[in-house]
Amino acid sequence: MGENKPVGIKPFIYGGLASIIAELGTFPLDTTKTRLQVQGQKLDKTHANLKYSGMVDALLQMIKYEGFKSLYCGISSAILRQSTYGTIKFGTYYSLKQIAVEKWGTEQLVLINVICAAIAGSISSAIANPTDVVKVRMQVNGNQGNLSLYGCFHQVYRHEGVRGLWRVKAYALLFNYAYKGLLTPIILLTYLLINTLASNSPL
Repeated sequence: MGENKPVGIKPFIYGGLASIIAELGTFPLDTTKTRLQVQGQKLDKTHANLKYSGMVDALLQMIKYEGFKSLYCGISSAILRQSTYGTIKFGTYYSLKQIAVEKWGTEQLVLINVICAAIAGSISSAIANPTDVVKVRMQVNGNQGNLSLYGCFHQVYRHEGVRGLWRVKAYALLFNYAYKGLLTPIILLTYLLINTLASNSPL
């Protein structure tokens, strides 16, 4: 068995770049999803009345009444989020995996991949949570607030303090970390399965 090369910084950089590119392509769908989630809530009168009948309707209404740019409100925060979340998640996963491989001598154990992915997903989610809070605020406000990334961070900090950047109930925060911790290994296992099937395919 040959010596394992150090992971280095490449997984962090490549993981971050891949996450940012994916975010740019799917962000309009994320924005419409967020709008649909907040509409009809009773706590904020701005979103108390139902406005959209579905994702396609939300997409079309936003373009019609707010302009195409409204679909990308909060994109700066999303890019910052993926620069931290995606970078840390992929980099941490490969670093932990290398440590595990050096200790147990194999990288084929499913349990090793699952545990490393779960830890990486939870850590990156916890660190990137403030950017997620700001992203949602900017998506919900659309062009009305006209807030910059820094302006939104400052507004949250000024009115709600540091805790505002992790403004969810403790159980919800733990659920989010657990969810991301579970989602990451599920995605990884799906990738490994598809990769294995593709490798064995005659096509």
